[in-house]
Amino acid sequence: MKYKEIINKMTLEEKASLMSGKDFWTTQEIERLGINSIFLADGPHGIRKQAEAADHLGLNESLPATCFPTAATVANSWNEKLGEKIGQYLGEEAVAQKVNVLLGPGVNMKRDPLCGRNFEYFSEDPYHTGKLAAGYIKGIQSHGISACVKHFAANNQEERRMSIDTIVDERTLREIYLTAFEIAIKEGRTKTVMSSYNMVNGAYTNESIHLMREILRGEWDFDGVVVTDWGGSNDRVAGLLAGNELEMPTTAGETNQDIIKAIESGKIKEAVLDECVDRILDLIYTTEDVYSKSYAKEFNVKEHHKVAQEVAEESIVLLKNEGNLLPLKKGTKVATIGDFAKNPRYQGAGSSIVNPTILDNTLESLDASVLVNIGYEPGFERYGKKNKKKITKACELAKEADVVLLYIGLDEATEAEGLDRQTMALPANQVALLQAIAQVNPNIVAILSSGAAIEMPWIDNVKGLVHGYLSGQAGAQAILRVLTGEVNPSGKLAETYPLRYEDTPAYHHFPGKEVSVEYRESMYIGYRYYDTANVNVRFPFGFGLSYTTFEYSAIQVDNDGVTFALSNTGNVAGMEIAQMYVSCQSDAIFRPEKELKGFTKVFLNPGETKSVTIPFDDKTFRYFNVKTNQWEIEEATYTIIVGASSTDCRLEHSLFVEGTHAPLPYDKEKLPSYYSGKANNVTEAEFEALLGDKVPVSTWDRTKPLGYNDTIAQCQYAKGWFARFSYRTISFAHWFLRKIGKRELANLIMMSVYHMPFRGVSRMTGGVINMPMLDGILLIVNGQFFKGTRHFLRERSKMLKLAKGE
Repeated sequence: MKYKEIINKMTLEEKASLMSGKDFWTTQEIERLGINSIFLADGPHGIRKQAEAADHLGLNESLPATCFPTAATVANSWNEKLGEKIGQYLGEEAVAQKVNVLLGPGVNMKRDPLCGRNFEYFSEDPYHTGKLAAGYIKGIQSHGISACVKHFAANNQEERRMSIDTIVDERTLREIYLTAFEIAIKEGRTKTVMSSYNMVNGAYTNESIHLMREILRGEWDFDGVVVTDWGGSNDRVAGLLAGNELEMPTTAGETNQDIIKAIESGKIKEAVLDECVDRILDLIYTTEDVYSKSYAKEFNVKEHHKVAQEVAEESIVLLKNEGNLLPLKKGTKVATIGDFAKNPRYQGAGSSIVNPTILDNTLESLDASVLVNIGYEPGFERYGKKNKKKITKACELAKEADVVLLYIGLDEATEAEGLDRQTMALPANQVALLQAIAQVNPNIVAILSSGAAIEMPWIDNVKGLVHGYLSGQAGAQAILRVLTGEVNPSGKLAETYPLRYEDTPAYHHFPGKEVSVEYRESMYIGYRYYDTANVNVRFPFGFGLSYTTFEYSAIQVDNDGVTFALSNTGNVAGMEIAQMYVSCQSDAIFRPEKELKGFTKVFLNPGETKSVTIPFDDKTFRYFNVKTNQWEIEEATYTIIVGASSTDCRLEHSLFVEGTHAPLPYDKEKLPSYYSGKANNVTEAEFEALLGDKVPVSTWDRTKPLGYNDTIAQCQYAKGWFARFSYRTISFAHWFLRKIGKRELANLIMMSVYHMPFRGVSRMTGGVINMPMLDGILLIVNGQFFKGTRHFLRERSKMLKLAKGE
């Protein structure tokens, strides 16, 4: 241990106190030993440091900070160095605000397009995600503070995220859901990891010996700190045994006592606590070092805004350009239509919401552009309400324009932390507007704002489609520069856009509704499924257009990697994202048709050719063998594919690779869906054959009394009349708020009340309601109203007396 001398001076109570937060955002200090309190702040794409009223829902305003494009946006840049640059600027702002740990980046996989937090995640591919995340971490930590990669692991839905049990086979867990974390941790060298709320195969992640000790600590040699997601601690002692150092937020000392009692009773050795204290101290001392000397307390707001614009420009994706309508020529008369043009949708909602230092506006930016804006109409109500008058006014304006710039997308209440989307469709009122304008002016360029994939049955009504994703505070100006050709678009999709939601591989098993969610599709998520099962899509993974053209040639492959020539055959300078996929020609072990194993972004002037090399690494040919319980290489011939997307394969070359001669892990006859790749509707029996175990019952046991880990939603079948009444009241309030247009408030009820497990009532209230008081609430819920009320009031009285020192 690094700090054995200091630890030996601590009392047991002091050691335990470091394992839980002091308040909502800070850790406990020990003044007599010179141990400072450190600050943890949200911030995957901008710092969200709350100076006063604290929350984890994005409700109360934070200190102004640069709002960079979200991870889902930057992912489309496919540029690791750009990720590192963002990280450097995030780190600079974190230091200026005296933040020690920046809670990001998020690297969970986009298993399903409807996950409400997809805007905060990079990709449907773990290799791509891990590389971008490692860049962020390096940049953030270059300032001496800590990044915090999250949410570990298999947290791929928002509904019931605090209690859902993810049922996933070990190979899929390793290859799809843990690989991004592995790359981020090993290459980014993150100092902190955040455990997720959910369970994985029956164990809460922060209590999972398999995840926390065997994989994170054992295989990946992670020696940093694991912090719970806020309110994500279930059994504090079990978490400590697994190596989860820090519980956030504070529980006002309640769980400290759990640790002390466990040590005094012999349930846990004090050496285990010492190990955790040592890692916490290392985080405190290393991240406080920057503040022990002179540091910049301000940052250059305009410079950071400019960087946010550059990031957005490189991340914008051109999806359609019929007749080369784009870029628009100087003097083009444009009608600007769509609420998002005036009130930009530039970031997600929830714990990542940033209070921007500056916010560019399309209408204001148009005044300084080479285009002639003849007017603006909102065209639609932001939250979906029908309004024929607005459509009529928009059409009248559209008639007068050479080109219509139509700003459409998803609103803040649709994509939000704590909730999953209900549909992949664009709001019906926006589609109605689009179709009406198409009748009066066919030259429509749609500018799309959303943090995840949507269906596009309306795409034939537009000639141009520019996807800005959620492009941050400088996104409006960045998009205009792409529209006018000042910037040649170079972004490519980091997720597949299916034709319709029913085509998605997890369609039948997303989200898990009650006890569990079954990952029956196994590793066949995103392009791995569509390309293997030959399912047509709207836009494939890795797709994006440019104002120039690129040619690939002269491929060479050896044991170290692939080399090829890349040429700009057009008239405009531009950047091309070349992607390397690997396809195994053996069918002894089921695999996707191809998998991304490398990529690079290359700038080329018109007529220029460059020799490009994409190296192989330890992940290029490996697979996880469930019989040997380790990574293996199958001896086979592999096709090395270089292309412009997962379906636009330009060059191929074969390579024979020697294997590790491991036994075959599967009985092929028992897994026909997985060997065919058509894994979108797997039977329970076949999934159990893959798991090597029975699938747990996925529905609530309605005969049992409700307990700590049951949710408030389950009050609908509770024995207590008060519980059922409360459930109906909450449900009515949610329905009524949506009815009157208060969707964000309605969402808050679902996120922070409806799906909250009862233990969360205690864990998220900072000790206002402790666990003994919660026992009283559960007595009420389970039909013992008077006994429960007396118990609650008695325990509350005890707590108040203790607080007064009586």
